[in-house]
Amino acid sequence: MKYNKNHFAKLVYFAVFLTFSLSVYAQANSIDIENSITLKDLIIQGGWAMWPLGFFSIILLYVIIRNFILLREKELLRPDLFKEIEKYLSNNEIKSAREICSKNDSLITTVLDAGLKRLQEEDHEPSDIMETFEEAGNEQMIIYMKSINYLSIIGSTAPMLGLLGTVSGMIKAFSIISQGGMGDPGKLAGSIGEALITTATGLVIAIPAMIAYFLFKNNFIKAMSSMGIQISHFINIYRKSNKPGKVI
Repeated sequence: MKYNKNHFAKLVYFAVFLTFSLSVYAQANSIDIENSITLKDLIIQGGWAMWPLGFFSIILLYVIIRNFILLREKELLRPDLFKEIEKYLSNNEIKSAREICSKNDSLITTVLDAGLKRLQEEDHEPSDIMETFEEAGNEQMIIYMKSINYLSIIGSTAPMLGLLGTVSGMIKAFSIISQGGMGDPGKLAGSIGEALITTATGLVIAIPAMIAYFLFKNNFIKAMSSMGIQISHFINIYRKSNKPGKVI
């Protein structure tokens, strides 16, 4: 019994040592391979498709940074102006409220200014005011959604471009095989490498693009909903500021 325990312990030690040795060896080989392959080598091996994919990656980075700056809630809704606008509307000072809107360009100030402009007209109807707000809101939604939709375009196009590069690489690989290039593995591996690299690059670009698209889109829709609630609040304040019986 004692011999079996010692024998079992030796086997365990040997297994741990072997596992550790293989792990170290694999990591060393991985480091050697990573050190031998540079980004320049990958771009060259990827072929022509890497150039438009590189352009897509630059545009993607620019659009994400731009949307991150412009689509923040404090930039779209300008909560810092609410108290001042409420003060002017409660005193029936539409002109002053419009001046605040014109000096601070944003989503909510542009839509509010359009409605207040219509409100200043003597022949307006209550339905006209709400229609003006809706039209201005839809116009601003189209403008802001353009930069968000660019992310969707990149996310949809990059994988297809990578797939096109893959097809191009596979065509080259089969061409080499048909010409008797099986005796030169380097040429065949280069064409297959081109196919795999372009596919991977297209997916690397598309995945963050689609994630950013849905995040920015959802945040913008939430901001649009909050804007509608806030504008209704401003209109109610203006109604209370008018004399009894006056209809807007």
